[in-house]
Amino acid sequence: MQKIITDSLLQAERALHDFIADPRTLESMSRAVEIMKEALGGGSKIISCGNGGSLCDATHFAEELTGRFRSDRRPLPAMAINDAAYMTCVGNDFSFEQIFARWVEAFGRPGDVLLAISTSGNSGNIVLAAEAARRCGMKIVVLTADGPTRLAALADAAILAPRTPHSDRIQEIHIKAIHIMIEALEAELL
Repeated sequence: MQKIITDSLLQAERALHDFIADPRTLESMSRAVEIMKEALGGGSKIISCGNGGSLCDATHFAEELTGRFRSDRRPLPAMAINDAAYMTCVGNDFSFEQIFARWVEAFGRPGDVLLAISTSGNSGNIVLAAEAARRCGMKIVVLTADGPTRLAALADAAILAPRTPHSDRIQEIHIKAIHIMIEALEAELL
């Protein structure tokens, strides 16, 4: 038991160290915050999406912006695509690949931002959402893993976690990046 715990903590520490040491990290996170700040400051919104644990992260991001992170402040306009009735309706009537893209087409407007989260960077439904966001005139911020991916290629800002053998390490970097972006947005906007 102790070996599992120690090994897991050391793997997480290495992933975070590699993320911090990557010179692209500061630049991409700064760019992501600037894109979001411009949108929120200009009256636009952020729409977030992901699958599985990444959907939980997308939801967490939206609820922290509309609720409260570290400061009492006005709510910021953000929504996660996580309505089960909607998702099963579109999945049944069209396909699972379309569940995020159709939402983006319905609610996305020029000046809005899509926060697209995928540990692989190649999830078909997330890629289609990013393509729909581009057609709507939205900016695209991506959380994914390092390496060439379909999703990163569509991004205005791609935050790249070190690629690891298991997606939980990538998700841990993603939630750290999410918390930092929210903290920075609170400081910059409020």
